[in-house]
Amino acid sequence: MRTLPVVTEHEEFEALVVRTDYRDDASWQAVAAELAKPWGDRPYEPYVHLVDDPAWADATADEVVAAACTGEHRSVVFLADRTTMQSADHALLAVTTIQRSDCEEDEDYDLTTANGREFRTLPVGVHEIHANLSIANLGFEEFAAAAHDDPEGIYRSF
Repeated sequence: MRTLPVVTEHEEFEALVVRTDYRDDASWQAVAAELAKPWGDRPYEPYVHLVDDPAWADATADEVVAAACTGEHRSVVFLADRTTMQSADHALLAVTTIQRSDCEEDEDYDLTTANGREFRTLPVGVHEIHANLSIANLGFEEFAAAAHDDPEGIYRSF
């Protein structure tokens, strides 16, 4: 694995979105604009930390998790990758940072990753996922299951 920059200057409750594709700036601007919109039924202000540094170009999910979550208690990270930039709905990749070694029992990890370690989410879903995971209201597995049940494999909302 390559060495990636340290993610600094972000708030504890901000969703972390890392741009890993640098082929289309217009698509990235569209993703960033979607992430900046208020969300939810109240609506809530978005809290997101965007990492827009070409040093992250073509980083894999494992590389991002390893670099972006060092010393942090963060249960999910979002990638704006090639698929995000090419899709009309700009679905980001949500990746759990939870490792088997983080769980007291193997069954806990197996439950969390029953539908995989990652799934796609619409930009508005980033806020819902991150907020609920931050307060332990829902688990990663519940969002992954909803994405798994979607015909396109995308988490859209509950």
